Amino acid sequence: MDEQAKPSTTRLFLALWPDPALRHQLLQWRDAWGWPKGAAPVHADKLHLTLHFLGGLPSERLPELLEAVAVPFEPFQLALTHATLWHNGIAVLEPDLTPPALAALHARLSDALLALGLQPEARRYRPHVTMARRAGGATVPQDGAPVLWDVRGYALVESKNGVYTVLRSYG
Repeated sequence: MDEQAKPSTTRLFLALWPDPALRHQLLQWRDAWGWPKGAAPVHADKLHLTLHFLGGLPSERLPELLEAVAVPFEPFQLALTHATLWHNGIAVLEPDLTPPALAALHARLSDALLALGLQPEARRYRPHVTMARRAGGATVPQDGAPVLWDVRGYALVESKNGVYTVLRSYG
């Protein structure tokens, strides 16, 4: 076997994926910020709410993963109401409160990942939609219409060469 050959990997994450109408509302929030020079606003087709970042996994595990992350799901509403700038220059839109159904979904997905021998992130889950990176010094919008997201499912998404592709939707 060639010593240079590396196993193929697929970069993945689990997310709440907005429909076009909701994406438009998220864009209105993103565009209400005052971005400093060098900020990197998130492109419209990449706006989402991450449930779990999985990183690069062996591509051969993809069929197993597609089935394993199909967990019980209860529809819920998520109200994104609060624009803020995190200490590391990440501009986000987040809820004031995490709906219990979102916390339950996150926990069920954590259990599914653990059952596959994967380690979910250890830090506390803070649901948010990233508006921009490298945004230190941005002007944070104080008011805006709440984004009321009627969550009917979640998605397994691949990130490849800067393009996000929904591999499967659940719910």
